[in-house]
Amino acid sequence: MDSKKIRTIVVVAVFAIMAIGLIAGIQFGTLSGFGWDTFSAICPIGAFTTMLATRTLLPRGVISLIIMIALILIVGRAFCSWVCPVPVMQRIGNFFKRKSVKKAEDDARAKELRDIATYELSCGKKCATCGGCKQEHPKLDSRHAILGGALASTLIFGFPVFCLVCPIGLSFATIILVWRLFGAGDITWSVILVPALLIFELVFFRKWCGRICPIGAFQNLFGRFARPFRPQIDDKKCIETTTGKACSKCAIVCDADINLRHPAFGEHTLDDCTRCRACVDVCPTHAISMPFIAKKGASGAPVMQVADPLSGVKEGK
Repeated sequence: MDSKKIRTIVVVAVFAIMAIGLIAGIQFGTLSGFGWDTFSAICPIGAFTTMLATRTLLPRGVISLIIMIALILIVGRAFCSWVCPVPVMQRIGNFFKRKSVKKAEDDARAKELRDIATYELSCGKKCATCGGCKQEHPKLDSRHAILGGALASTLIFGFPVFCLVCPIGLSFATIILVWRLFGAGDITWSVILVPALLIFELVFFRKWCGRICPIGAFQNLFGRFARPFRPQIDDKKCIETTTGKACSKCAIVCDADINLRHPAFGEHTLDDCTRCRACVDVCPTHAISMPFIAKKGASGAPVMQVADPLSGVKEGK
């Protein structure tokens, strides 16, 4: 069984346990921050916003933050691929998309990434000197601006504004509202508005995780220091370094928009790696691994070896 199926099973199981806990009145915490009793319903953003809204330094909030940061320093943004329900719900939404449209989008993305690989490989020796392919990734992006806005709006309005639109919170709210509708006949406009807002976000904000989510931004701030389980390429096995032919399968399957082989062309860097193992599964030569401790001298984005089409000599980039 590949990691995608395992991730889906884990996400569905965790979501089901949390939903059942909420319905039964058992306090398990939330998907953003697991907890028990007084530590329930505290996520990293929730901890910030709760303390900002109350102008109080809450011990449970501080403890929750410390625990979450410690986990992020070990596994980076693994929460996003192994626990968060949003990616799974987006995949479910793809079932309702016309196959021809979805195939055209997938083919266009694959062609773009292979063209990038072909272009960089064809440069030969010039890759090491011209610098034309280098692309600086911003340390902060739109997600961090939204994270700042979420905290600022809490200070202004006195309550966690982001919680009203967070898809994780909306998912649980939908479960509770539907349960109350059929269990107690509790009919309110929320039964329509909450699921409608959730569907709207999933359909029209396809880049929610990479460009909007402040929880992802929070994890990115600390995930850049997480070294365990970062994907690494064995140049002796990689198709591009052994044959000089474009592959890019690892970039095509990456939901975090990381181009592992050609990092300068990815929308994000390895700081946003969710440890989903999709790149490990798809590599045809098994050149990608995710060791707990990186090999000495290795890095998350390894030195790329490209073949000079004129001399056949490999040059480092």
